Amino acid sequence: MSKKPFWVLALSLLGISFAGPLVRLSAADPLAIAVWRLGFSLVIVAAFLAGSGEWREWRRVTRPELLLAIAAGVALALHFWAWNASIHLTTIAASVTLVNLQPAVVATISAVALREAPTRTQLWGIAIAILGALVVAAPDLFGGLAPSGNAHLLGNLLATSAAVTAALYYTIGRRLRASLGIWSYVGIVYTAAFLALVVIGLIRHVALAPQPSRELAIFAGLALGPMLLGHTGMNWALKFLPAYVVNLTVLGEPVGATLLGALIPSIRQIPSLTTLLGGAIVLSGVIITASDRSRRSTVRD
Repeated sequence: MSKKPFWVLALSLLGISFAGPLVRLSAADPLAIAVWRLGFSLVIVAAFLAGSGEWREWRRVTRPELLLAIAAGVALALHFWAWNASIHLTTIAASVTLVNLQPAVVATISAVALREAPTRTQLWGIAIAILGALVVAAPDLFGGLAPSGNAHLLGNLLATSAAVTAALYYTIGRRLRASLGIWSYVGIVYTAAFLALVVIGLIRHVALAPQPSRELAIFAGLALGPMLLGHTGMNWALKFLPAYVVNLTVLGEPVGATLLGALIPSIRQIPSLTTLLGGAIVLSGVIITASDRSRRSTVRD
């Protein structure tokens, strides 16, 4: 198997590591952040669709495929909404760690729906990575369960729910990417997610526009880094690798996001010894799972 998908996943990990800190820097409503992030992303996707000509693939998309893509978009919309809210209720370390518990859900769904059951070694890798994620989030989990920690508890629950919707999004993507190009696929999914969030925003009377120039710069950063390099890169890799392998890559995000949160002056969330220990365990699980080549993808370019 070519190493190219793994290099793309490495760049994707770098991109998504900026998501938590950028959302934390924003003062906008969580729904508005998600709407603008997707809006800017769609402008970029439209340019690639026009340049590559992949929009022609929409002519042969079947109704079941279209409905699945829309379902993936709705799942992505709910993921962004819940996770953006969680970032402002708990710490970056806890939020990005809990949202990345999704490999456990993806592995289950992939085994049932896609017949891509992970090997025993990969199951051990997933278990180790999830254990590390729990170690990172443990201080906030315990604090959230205290009577005075309802905000942390809500943030942790929202991040966990975002993990479930993200797992659905990636699993559906694994199925559709076998027959659709990357730009034709994300064009449908991102549009569905954008429209779903706009409708939710209108129903909830959220002020989506106008936004200050500082906020627009943050939204553009979210579109270029976490969205284009991160999510789109992982969607590209789904054509060549099982969904749980692609999804496990994001378990390295807590390490990158926590470090960025500590280095950015206006955030300055210094990681604790527990966070550093958990991050090391997470990376160990990622390495174990990614290095097991006994399980091959059945999809080819």
